[in-house]
Amino acid sequence: MKPNLIWQKNNFTIRFAQPSDFEPYFNNSFCPPDKEVIRLTGSKEKYTKAEVKAFFQNAIKNEDFYLFLILSPNQDIIGEVVINEIDHRLRCANFRIAIFSANAREKGIGSWAVRCIRDFAFEYLKLHRLELDVFDFNPRAKHCYLKAGFKQEGILRDAVLDGETYANSIIMSILEDEWKEIRKVENNKENPI
Repeated sequence: MKPNLIWQKNNFTIRFAQPSDFEPYFNNSFCPPDKEVIRLTGSKEKYTKAEVKAFFQNAIKNEDFYLFLILSPNQDIIGEVVINEIDHRLRCANFRIAIFSANAREKGIGSWAVRCIRDFAFEYLKLHRLELDVFDFNPRAKHCYLKAGFKQEGILRDAVLDGETYANSIIMSILEDEWKEIRKVENNKENPI
């Protein structure tokens, strides 16, 4: 069973998705989807309601899939953070984030969400490795991940299209020991002596 965790900062909230969230999740995120989100995540341009509902229901029911919603101060769903593809033997998983609302970007909300769910992955799930991929035409996200302690591991050259142009996909990860070290630094900044 998934824990009942909630993170709050400046009246923004991160929490697990709940069955009652489906309609606002679909309406706020997919009607229509933000073109920049499509570009930066490699998503399709259009999803049917049935497709989104199947994904959403699986995310809630699957014990190895963690779908967190980011809510604005007025409780609108403005983004999601996902931990999935968990390998319990290796203690590793995949990570991804999307801020659906253009008005919520470049305010530090994504950076905060990355740190919260990164910590959840290591503290609660007891992972050894958390990994992600980011397109090289998304320097803002790459910077956010680097700041949160992720390290670049490699590049999949010409692995995606940005319009008609080939682009690279950058593989990044953070390991358990690296996370512990960065948490010490973050704790010192949060609680100076």
